[in-house]
Amino acid sequence: MREIFESSRKELIDFIIKKYDTYGEIVTQIPSLHLYKINEISEFIHIIYEPSVCIILQGSKAVGLGNNMYSYDPGKYLLVSTNIPANIKIEEASQELPYFSLTLTFELEQIYEVIKEIGWKDTSPKSNPDIGLYFDDMNEELISPISRLVKLLDTPQKNIDFLSPLIIKEILYVLLNGNSGEFLKQYVMEGTTTNQISKAITEIKNNFTQTINMKELAYRISMSESSFYHNFKKITMLSPLQFQKKLRLEEAKKILFNQDIEASQVAFDVGYESPSQFSREYVRMFGLPPKTHINYLKSSIFNFVNLQD
Repeated sequence: MREIFESSRKELIDFIIKKYDTYGEIVTQIPSLHLYKINEISEFIHIIYEPSVCIILQGSKAVGLGNNMYSYDPGKYLLVSTNIPANIKIEEASQELPYFSLTLTFELEQIYEVIKEIGWKDTSPKSNPDIGLYFDDMNEELISPISRLVKLLDTPQKNIDFLSPLIIKEILYVLLNGNSGEFLKQYVMEGTTTNQISKAITEIKNNFTQTINMKELAYRISMSESSFYHNFKKITMLSPLQFQKKLRLEEAKKILFNQDIEASQVAFDVGYESPSQFSREYVRMFGLPPKTHINYLKSSIFNFVNLQD
């Protein structure tokens, strides 16, 4: 089985090299599939993960969540269940041996649809809420549909449009049917604490520029305020307000990177009432004032790619 994985891994690297001659994030014809090719190690970068499965084909990466640090390489994959702020660092990459990886994002509704289609009766998750990241060993069952999905990029668009949803469904089935099944189920099954927190995360993400009454949010997801705060931090390693702040600052960074606009205006756009408070919190998170930080990002070889895998 290990030989099959190694063969598929090398084939995918060769495929990416031959099809794409650029570095950084590679946008593909499949909107939810992102490829990455990086030729040098990085410093730690702040990102917001989306629900996704992330696979390294060559090189290694560190993922920081709260006080926890994880490292993984081609022997493992990362499964992300919800929107999670994290710090990431490319640890192994060079001109001779670039870092290659891929990320497939998905909606939790897609997971639920697979569960319904399978008709599983015992769908009650048996584990308590845990952090929103899950690492497991790569295997033949997962690399096979992943490989077919990537190679689909070399076919006509009509093939991609018809076949990619079917292969993605197969990938989600494999994840649900493997060791990660319980981890995924607790995020999509109604009535679980993890599902309630997932709903809160979605609401904060969709309304992060607004003032959110966290006590009322806890009530809307049918949780006590203390339980809400406890379980939210257990999954994200942040309080709800800290999570909202990170969303605001990440959005501000994107706006400043892509538009010629004053930082004070961006502060108001992302929900801050005070530009000075925005600047202080920006420096606290990114280590540099907004303008200086953006200039640094634009001069970086990564060109501010969202290294989510």
